[in-house]
Amino acid sequence: MIDRMRPIRRLRRGVIILPSAFTLLNLFFGFYAIVAATRGEFEWAGWFIVWAAVTDLLDGRVARFTRTGSKFGEELDSLVDAISFGVAPAFIMYTLYFSEDWNWVLPFLYVMAVVVRLARFNMEQEGEAKRHFHGLPSPTPGIILATFYPFSQTAFFDTYLADMLPWPRVMGILLILLGALMLSNIPYAIVPKLNFRSGKGILFSLWLFANVLVAIRFPEYFFFPMFLAYTAWGLFGSVIHGLLERLPERDPLAHSFDDADVEVRPVDYGDLTPGEYRRPAAPTYPDDMESGT
Repeated sequence: MIDRMRPIRRLRRGVIILPSAFTLLNLFFGFYAIVAATRGEFEWAGWFIVWAAVTDLLDGRVARFTRTGSKFGEELDSLVDAISFGVAPAFIMYTLYFSEDWNWVLPFLYVMAVVVRLARFNMEQEGEAKRHFHGLPSPTPGIILATFYPFSQTAFFDTYLADMLPWPRVMGILLILLGALMLSNIPYAIVPKLNFRSGKGILFSLWLFANVLVAIRFPEYFFFPMFLAYTAWGLFGSVIHGLLERLPERDPLAHSFDDADVEVRPVDYGDLTPGEYRRPAAPTYPDDMESGT
């Protein structure tokens, strides 16, 4: 009986290690992105951040599928995300645009926002799955910053966008904006699970597969615009939702000001019966008025 239980225990230990293995692979990709940036290989650095995001997505799915989620795994995932989506993208931006004078403060503020965002996420999550993120999730700005360089090397960017804006200044503003969105309470949608049981689920699954194919075929055109659009969609959607909530319930122009001074009084017909008519009582006068004096 004891010999039969040993393989089960070993399998259980192996299953518990599996999500942490994906998390450590995430750490490897994030760290190697820094190494690639020091060598001037900024395009490879961007793709390593994308692979880090893929493994970050898989470790949570594997933990839920095998039911091996733990507090240790949550803390390890947050520490790794701080490097892969905080330090590594900030270092890429620092090396490209902010290595002079005090410009390094902008990447530092971004890293600080990522760390605070991850700490708040651990407190809010408490081991439960959420329907949406409170604030921009840290992998999204990490991918945006890391894949900007591959996008800037495309023919489309060189033809139409290269001379349109001062891109170092734009990236500095983007660093601050992404940090603020991570610390905000703006709800951002979580990628739903694949579902082939309903028409809506099938359409979404096909749309998701189409995005994966485009990302594999044209990665330099896909990641930066797509994740930037996801960020803007959540921001504008929250603004529109807030404006709709502030609209009055009724049209103020349709209100009649003449009705404001009208007092509505209830009428009591309880003393009258159907078909009954009462003659009003004759007025009474004093004696002197009757005599005419």
